[in-house]
Amino acid sequence: MAVKKVIIVGGVAGGATAAARLRRLSEDIQIVLVERGEYISFANCGLPYYIGETIKDRSNLLVQTVEGMSKRFNIDIRTLSEVTKIDPEKKAVTIQNLRTNEVYEETYDKLLLSPGARPIVPPVPGLGENKTLFTLRNIPDTDRIKNFVDQEKPERAVIIGGGFIGLEMSENLAHRGIQVTIVEMANQVMAPIDYEMASLVHNHLKEKGVRLVLENGLQAFANEGKKVILSDGTEIETDMTILAIGVRPESQLAKDTGLALGGRGGIVVNEYLQTSNEDIYAVGDAVEVVDYINGNKTMIPLAGPANRQGRIAANNIMGKKEKYEGTLGTSIAKVFDLSVAVTGNNEKTLKRLGVSYEVVHIHPSSHAGYYPGATPISLKLIFDKDTGKIFGAQAVGTDGADKRIDVIATAIKGGLTVEDLTNLELSYAPPYSSAKDPVNMAGYVATNLMNGELEHVQWHEIDKIIEDDGILIDVREPIEREFGHIKGSINIPLNELRDRLDEIPKDKTVYVSCQVGLRGYLATRILKNNGFDVKNVDGGWKTYSGVFGSNIENDSKTTVNDRGETEVTGEVQADKVLDVSGLVCPMPVIRLKKGIETIKSGEVLELHATDRGTLNDLPAWSRNAGHQILKTEQDGPTIKFWIQKK
Repeated sequence: MAVKKVIIVGGVAGGATAAARLRRLSEDIQIVLVERGEYISFANCGLPYYIGETIKDRSNLLVQTVEGMSKRFNIDIRTLSEVTKIDPEKKAVTIQNLRTNEVYEETYDKLLLSPGARPIVPPVPGLGENKTLFTLRNIPDTDRIKNFVDQEKPERAVIIGGGFIGLEMSENLAHRGIQVTIVEMANQVMAPIDYEMASLVHNHLKEKGVRLVLENGLQAFANEGKKVILSDGTEIETDMTILAIGVRPESQLAKDTGLALGGRGGIVVNEYLQTSNEDIYAVGDAVEVVDYINGNKTMIPLAGPANRQGRIAANNIMGKKEKYEGTLGTSIAKVFDLSVAVTGNNEKTLKRLGVSYEVVHIHPSSHAGYYPGATPISLKLIFDKDTGKIFGAQAVGTDGADKRIDVIATAIKGGLTVEDLTNLELSYAPPYSSAKDPVNMAGYVATNLMNGELEHVQWHEIDKIIEDDGILIDVREPIEREFGHIKGSINIPLNELRDRLDEIPKDKTVYVSCQVGLRGYLATRILKNNGFDVKNVDGGWKTYSGVFGSNIENDSKTTVNDRGETEVTGEVQADKVLDVSGLVCPMPVIRLKKGIETIKSGEVLELHATDRGTLNDLPAWSRNAGHQILKTEQDGPTIKFWIQKK
């Protein structure tokens, strides 16, 4: 029987997309879109940036207005109306007009549910009395938060939850001059990435003045929300609180109708996005999806998949048989100056499922180092060592993380292996990439592991290896070790390695490390070709120190602030400017050491760099050497340091 009438419950990504697609497929079908709120299609991912005033014009958030969409697509749009009941036998819904309280029935041939998900609000003591508590889901929520910030001018904010919304709100509230504290129950922010990658985000948040409280949760509110009490009893004074601990699918209507729900409350759908009733479809944040990598049912609330589901559901309503293949979970967040991107499964997921996997970490530049503005990317690739199947990838950097994760996401969907990554022909010119793109490089390292050309250990394994009398050779230059090194390691620079082989025992496994892993790999080839059993520390000092920080002993009593700067007033005048932007290890630290040697005692060196990781331990090194960091400043991708020689 031909479909003559479709009712869509809910707009925004899934519902509005489906409505537009239905009209493009047929001019004859009657389309009714019922939306509980006032707005049918808005840029919910842009809401934090309007609060932070990066987006100036509120109207830019409205993707489609009711009037505009109804005229263009000839859709019967009913806002401020709620579907309160579904009668599958009669194929009818009960609708309440929230303006007038009128209740009426509307019949359908096919029904599409796109109710979305709502923020989780835990029932903690003091919740009802809290006058300054906010969640962020829609335009009215956005207006409430922005009006509060504009009118009340809060000085302090607590954000409960370190996911996408929490991190984006932390940046935007900080841009408004508010002191932000993030409270996260887990040991890291951004659950889709793994701990060592999240550690880079932790460090960056602290650099930006955000207070980070991990492994602690919300217990109660007091003093009408002016005080947040945490699980361990810690009390934090605040002027406002944002709840961003996650979302729960809006599936009550489906449950009341008798539709099947999953273990986490999501609406169960088949590959054609039909619910347990073949005439009722469902899409978006309210539905269970299949994890594209492991095939298990999960909940992944993302705008891209919701839009794609809306289109596919519309196609199938009109008689097509298009399958939704599952959700890969490709996503990205801006966290101040960093882009944090991810696709596929992380280590935590694979461990939980008992899947065997291998990992590589690399730290390439976003483009050719000799072209100005190159910045480092920390890239992690997770794969099957036997087959080369790509399970997932994560990237953190100020530039280029998005491109690399998008390429790897495409490779996963295309069924490519890590070896295939080495053969990808990607666009290259010095301002955009390197002749060997970071994706190619990750493929090379992974392929070396598969072929047995390289063996390595991870950042979390090396301390125990040394504790058990393992030998770790740091093949960096001595000057680099002054900026931090793995305790217990011995230093044999790479260029001296062939001449000092007699210092290294052959009766036990030897481990090597460098700054990012490349020189360590070269060292493993030298040693292996000379009969040694050798393994590299994956990702080198940069991955290790990203988690554990500096281990430089500091006996200096200089009073400094949280960024390692000596407190000074007035302008800082530099006697010499040294630009190491775009350079990779070991050049930044070598140039810095030489630069310091060329100035006199008491003079100031102004250092420009883009590889923050290489200089992570600069404050500790400076204090240890008796120098003082007078000031730091972020200018786009460039970090500037003013260092006064002792």
